[in-house]
Amino acid sequence: MSASLLRKHGVKHKVSTPYHPQTSGKVDVSNWETKGIFTKTVNANRTDWYRKLYDALWAYRTAFKTPIDMSPNQLVFGKSCHLLVKLKHNVFWVLKVMKLNREDASKDRIDLLHALEEFWFRAYESSAHYKENEGMA
Repeated sequence: MSASLLRKHGVKHKVSTPYHPQTSGKVDVSNWETKGIFTKTVNANRTDWYRKLYDALWAYRTAFKTPIDMSPNQLVFGKSCHLLVKLKHNVFWVLKVMKLNREDASKDRIDLLHALEEFWFRAYESSAHYKENEGMA
């Protein structure tokens, strides 16, 4: 069924391994850092690791990373995170009480998206500069 469908549309199907050398090293570093956080926080029997998962990921995502010159959270959302997300649910209540003007909110959101693009560009430049200095380019 799928082979005939691929032939019908002129698609050449190739089977390969999921190895991607350009990105796999970055994933390994992230996993290594997260494992280090677990090693320091989980008990000796390793029975409570699931209780520490969200805290470990939060610690990793909010920690400053030199290669990108910001935290992963700041890279994705455009601002630093100082509180856990579950503590910020009251923000929605405040927005409802303030009765924000839709047009103003839309303009503010567009401005924030432009600022986020600048963050991404700065992170890209910082990463390229870091690779140059480390001789990785």
